[in-house]
Amino acid sequence: MDKLKKFDLMEKIARELEDVRNSQQAVLEKIGKIEVDNIELGDKLIESKMPDIYQRTADNSDSIREILESFQEKTEEYSEKNNIDRLREQEAINNAK
Repeated sequence: MDKLKKFDLMEKIARELEDVRNSQQAVLEKIGKIEVDNIELGDKLIESKMPDIYQRTADNSDSIREILESFQEKTEEYSEKNNIDRLREQEAINNAK
């Protein structure tokens, strides 16, 4: 795999990880709303199960954030090490010919 293709794939994965992180955050917010609404309703199953679901989801969200931050750093380092901006410029020049 050439350097530009590898970098593009790394950026794609970083975007997908960011999307997963945002989705996890939305799930946490929905679980929180269910727990608040259930205070008034008082359903025992929701009351007993949702805190554990929330915690597992929060733990997963933390793991995804950790992976994302590390992967973004790795992607930036790869870009700098391989001078991706210069490679993109050269690719544009080659495609214009």
